[in-house]
Amino acid sequence: MSEQTSTQVPTRVLGTGDAALTVSALGLGCMGMSEFYGTPDHAGGLATIHRALDLGVTFLDTADMYGPFINEKLVGEAIRDRRDEVQLATKFGNQRGSDGARLGVNGRPEYVHSACDASLQRLGVDHIDLYYQHRVDFTVPIEETVGAMKELVEAGKVRFIGLSEASPETIRRAYAVHPITALQTEYSLFTRDIEDAILPTLRELGIGLVPYSPLGRGLLTGTITKEPEQGDSRATPYFPRFSGAALEANLKLVDAVRTLAESHGCTPGQLALAWVLAQGDDVVPIPGTRRVRYLEENVGALEVHLSPDDLAALTDAVPRDAVVGARYGDMSTIDG
Repeated sequence: MSEQTSTQVPTRVLGTGDAALTVSALGLGCMGMSEFYGTPDHAGGLATIHRALDLGVTFLDTADMYGPFINEKLVGEAIRDRRDEVQLATKFGNQRGSDGARLGVNGRPEYVHSACDASLQRLGVDHIDLYYQHRVDFTVPIEETVGAMKELVEAGKVRFIGLSEASPETIRRAYAVHPITALQTEYSLFTRDIEDAILPTLRELGIGLVPYSPLGRGLLTGTITKEPEQGDSRATPYFPRFSGAALEANLKLVDAVRTLAESHGCTPGQLALAWVLAQGDDVVPIPGTRRVRYLEENVGALEVHLSPDDLAALTDAVPRDAVVGARYGDMSTIDG
């Protein structure tokens, strides 16, 4: 079951009521096609997105900051003749200059509007299906930011709105202004802290969960055996799980996942994705890749069916407190 080439991907629903958005049960994170994980690959990105759509992976995720700006252009080019098939998600708030400089988090209402207009232009579309605030701006009341996002919905530029890396309190305050369709946050066998308060809040309010990095930034695929090379952001202190003793300890956990995967006739990555998918029908992971072969492998996770005993064995193999290193070296922009 290392590859998947034929079965169409089923759908899931994020959000409830008027905020419900039907998407493919597995999405595609497009970030790495343009930045962060080595050399950008425009042609590979286009081919991967086209193959994704052919397989039924129609929930595509990008952001203005990726590149910066070039990832939205790539996604727009890829879907130009297939817009009706796609549930298109992008994000604003991590403001960057054209030279790549990081300018901080911006949730000011006027910026929300200008960022959306710029994204629409780069994507070459007349509306965004799901528009996220990428990070919470601690200097702007969430009510003001979401109020501006609500105006985008009323203007027809955005269909549904979401948050990313938001705390339960922020989620509740945002939801009081306008229904929230989804929260995007990191969630995997290696990162499970949202289970304590965030996930129960989402389910109380009927908000879907979109886990990014469901494969632990590649660690859970079993293909990483040494520290990443220069030019890969995972080689920096910003990702402490990928260096030194932390990497050594975390690879031992991956070995335990690999052993269980062998008993299921699948890859470690497929088993790890199947675990995320099994956390609920309101959960839609967005593993990222720029390679068709890895996309097909990820889609194969939909054929891995886990019993309650299987799920328990996985969580026993990777205890929450066994992963070494914070998910980010700097957590100051995370709304906790």
